[in-house]
Amino acid sequence: MRHLMSGNEAIARGAYEAGVTVAAAYPGTPSTEILENMVEYKDKIYSEWAPNEKVATEVAIGASIGGARSLTAMKHVGLNVAADPIFTYAYLGVNAGFVLITADDPSMHSSQNEQDNRYYAKFAKMAMIEPSDSQECKEFIKEAYRISEDFDTPVLFRVTTRVCHSKSIVEFGEREEVPFKPYSRNIPKYVATPANAKLAHVRVEKRLKDLEEYSNKSPLNKAEYNNKNIGIITSGIAYQYVKEVFGDNASYLKLGFTYPLPMALIREFSENVETLYVVEELEPFMEEQIKAAGIKCIGKELIPLIYELNPEIIAKVMLDKTYESKPLDVNVVPRPPVLCPGCPHRGFFYTMSKKKNTVVTGDIGCYTLGGAQPLEALDTCICMGAGFTAGMGMSKAFEASGRQGKVFGVVGDSTFFHSGITGAIDILYNKGKMVPIVLDNRITGMTGHQQNPGTGKTLMGDPATAIDVVEILKAIGYKTVKVVDPCDLKAMDEVIKEAEEADESYAIVTKRPCVLIKGLPAPKTKCVVDRDKCKKCKMCLNVGCPAIFFKDGKSYIEQSMCVGCEVCMQVCKFDAIGRVGE
Repeated sequence: MRHLMSGNEAIARGAYEAGVTVAAAYPGTPSTEILENMVEYKDKIYSEWAPNEKVATEVAIGASIGGARSLTAMKHVGLNVAADPIFTYAYLGVNAGFVLITADDPSMHSSQNEQDNRYYAKFAKMAMIEPSDSQECKEFIKEAYRISEDFDTPVLFRVTTRVCHSKSIVEFGEREEVPFKPYSRNIPKYVATPANAKLAHVRVEKRLKDLEEYSNKSPLNKAEYNNKNIGIITSGIAYQYVKEVFGDNASYLKLGFTYPLPMALIREFSENVETLYVVEELEPFMEEQIKAAGIKCIGKELIPLIYELNPEIIAKVMLDKTYESKPLDVNVVPRPPVLCPGCPHRGFFYTMSKKKNTVVTGDIGCYTLGGAQPLEALDTCICMGAGFTAGMGMSKAFEASGRQGKVFGVVGDSTFFHSGITGAIDILYNKGKMVPIVLDNRITGMTGHQQNPGTGKTLMGDPATAIDVVEILKAIGYKTVKVVDPCDLKAMDEVIKEAEEADESYAIVTKRPCVLIKGLPAPKTKCVVDRDKCKKCKMCLNVGCPAIFFKDGKSYIEQSMCVGCEVCMQVCKFDAIGRVGE
């Protein structure tokens, strides 16, 4: 049976066919849809959204040790969070097969960097596999489990945004009902004390040699000989690009098993072509190793080191030709990212935008857009949880330098569970002169409305205990925890002023659900401009709502976009904005 599937959908299908029993992840573009599609197979696979990537990895590791084939998935920066357990599990080895999926993001479509996670395989000393299309996503994931169990190793399954989200034809197979591996206590293998780890490291180095020997005959690596004047070593989505540009005018060594590299196979290929190129996105991961092996090749001398590749780039740098693509005949208007109409974060950031000397340390989520025009109310955005902890560091620097005023640090509700709780503890424990603020919109917003520990529902749709952010902050020991509707600008301003003046520990939770949550009742009222009262002051534009713009020289609110949050109505000093539909 043939289906048109994205790479993420195909990975989920492949995990099902491979006999996976446990899957855990934290949502992050471009990996999110893997676990979302795993729910389709919930009669066979237990799936969960974990609070963060480290927890997800440890859950999957525990399942592997317990005898069940397991999977964890995350975007590239998530592997930084999960690095602690994965480096050790690479030493220990598996019981049942274990695969970690890293979804890298060249060109940073939805990320704060474009790190190349192939180096994690080399650094952690574990096998790595890279598919090039959706069919390979499905088939390669099954091979990954065989490699994991045959070589007693975790496997890093590396995909990129284009592989995750592009669609191609996938041929379905049947599920392999893999028997559970029996579990028996094995302290030397699974208890990572220094004495045990020393012996494990010896096993790891031998395993790498065995893996390299296998990679030379792996079905995931294949040579395609055509014109031998040009030979191209490539992997992942880059294979699709070079094949589109060169066709039969070049020979290819397509690598799907990319660590350890099949050096004997690479050497044989190099001897059969006249000029050897290595084409890979981002870092010279393969090129460095190939050159270190004494094999002459051309790589980053031509191929760009940053951003995604595409056929146009390949044709230009390798052939000095213009690639004849067929662009869509569509004139797309540039649209910078912006908070949605009615976004509950807008009121908070509007309030903070008026406090020009106040520092607001931000975080990863919808609220990162609080740094965009016209609000421009964020000073930093580094990584998950740093809204609190970077703010803590800044507050200590300001204390030392004599700068007055408090720092306000923000995280979302999902980010609070991910990595904000420890930061909140640090602020309190070390007497930070700052105010932690949780922007609680009742969902994991930026990645597409996934459940989290505060929503009262699991990934698989089951009711769950809803963890209360307010009660956690109180339990930690904050003397005052204020809950406020961020769209009530007067209340929001009063709470911020109170926090600035507070002598004791003070935390804020803004509570208002994301307007896009399914099942919420439609707004009863909307906002409308009385054109006769509009003074053209443009104050309403300062809230940054996409529903508001100037039309015929005066303010106008597009009714199809307005959700009646009334932030604009509170900002207007001339009562030119009112409600309709009451």
